[in-house]
Amino acid sequence: MSPPLLFEINTRCWLRALANRLGKPATLASVPEEEIAGWKENGFTHIWLMGVWTTGPKTLAIARAQADLRAQSVEAFGVGGEEKLVSSPYAIADYTVAESLGEPAALRQFRSRLHQHDLRLVLDFIPNHVGLDHRWLIEKNSLFVRSSSPKPETFRVEHAGGASWVAHGKDPYFAAWADTAQLDYRLPGTRTAMTEALQSVAAECDGARCDMAMLVLNEIFEKTWAQFPISQPAPPAEFWNEAISAVKKEHPQFLFMAEAYWDLEPRLQELGFDCVYDKRFYDYLTHRDFPALQRQVRAVAGKFNPVRFLENHDEPRIASLMTLPEQKAAAVLLLSQPGARLLHDGQLTGARQRTPVQFAEYWPESPNEEVTAFYDHLLSLLPQTVIGRGEMEFCDTGLPQCFAVKWKDTSRISLVLVNLASESASFQLRGFGSEYGVAKSYSDPISTSNLVGGFLDIRLAANGFQLLELCPTAK
Repeated sequence: MSPPLLFEINTRCWLRALANRLGKPATLASVPEEEIAGWKENGFTHIWLMGVWTTGPKTLAIARAQADLRAQSVEAFGVGGEEKLVSSPYAIADYTVAESLGEPAALRQFRSRLHQHDLRLVLDFIPNHVGLDHRWLIEKNSLFVRSSSPKPETFRVEHAGGASWVAHGKDPYFAAWADTAQLDYRLPGTRTAMTEALQSVAAECDGARCDMAMLVLNEIFEKTWAQFPISQPAPPAEFWNEAISAVKKEHPQFLFMAEAYWDLEPRLQELGFDCVYDKRFYDYLTHRDFPALQRQVRAVAGKFNPVRFLENHDEPRIASLMTLPEQKAAAVLLLSQPGARLLHDGQLTGARQRTPVQFAEYWPESPNEEVTAFYDHLLSLLPQTVIGRGEMEFCDTGLPQCFAVKWKDTSRISLVLVNLASESASFQLRGFGSEYGVAKSYSDPISTSNLVGGFLDIRLAANGFQLLELCPTAK
């Protein structure tokens, strides 16, 4: 089975753009057939709809009160742009599809249509916290990290049991998220409730991207919330092990993808995740630390199944960080990698402005026709190769900036050659006997390769690349 090729879509912005294009309101039930067929033609296996869940008025008010978001919205949309701010999709009020997107029936119809094209649906699961509009704050207040008196980064909640000060959700290295309430994973009741929530999500899709998955690991959670002690000892088992097992019993093929950092990726893989973010791949690539990138792609093999990307909704647009030749070389390298590959809404058209997740519309900009043509051609070629199938080997180029990735099945070889540097480079690869010949290739206009006497003589332009198909020669 080929490794996943995921396409992340900002659902609210995408449907708004679709409505503008169609000249009428659009929901998940009214997505044109050609849109779905296009994803299949591009080789995607999974569509990640980011931001489908219901949010509420409290989180909307917080978004519209943030000075930086207001300034960005005015920059993007002009005077009155603040009206295009909406709640963060990661401060949910409920795991039900938002009314503006078509509600649950529309999502089910959309998923069924994806399945007709052999595509799978991925949705968000946010384990660490809920939004301020979530009914649990009143109905199940005991599920949260809380105090009987005010503390920093808490807020007062009136509920059936009286009043408490509930902590806002947070990453321990940053300020708390003011539109969220922190769930307490030291409590069995919280784990049960969130396992049930995860099961409800799993009933509506084929995979979940689990936001900041490492925050609810026992050790991390205990350190983060040590200033909010509880009266009983926390369960010794890890939440993820139990929750993933519960879902897999009902949905054995369900895809669990973890957003994770801090070198905790192997640990999350051990607990049941199918694939885990490889943020170091992105960091080394965008910082142009090619020796570290070489070490990373080799070190990860066998440790965890990575999810690799050039951008996502949390990161700057790759087009704002790299020149066009650099983007092309990086994309070829990304798509040749083992594990899951993630492409992002707007990346395929060369978008340069990152759209904040609180925007209801994309940041306005025109598509880059050269980027669009490049991705269209590259994605159309990949299914014709053996990339992602058979045996994979990282070949030694002897140059830190140059990568050679070989995929081999029983009859042919797909060889991907990439130079990430802004200077041309030459090297040789041995081990290609006379039984092979170059059947076809895809290359930048300058790079060349020659198969002579059992080795490949390769010359790559600055930010150059080649994709070679080697097949047995006729006897």
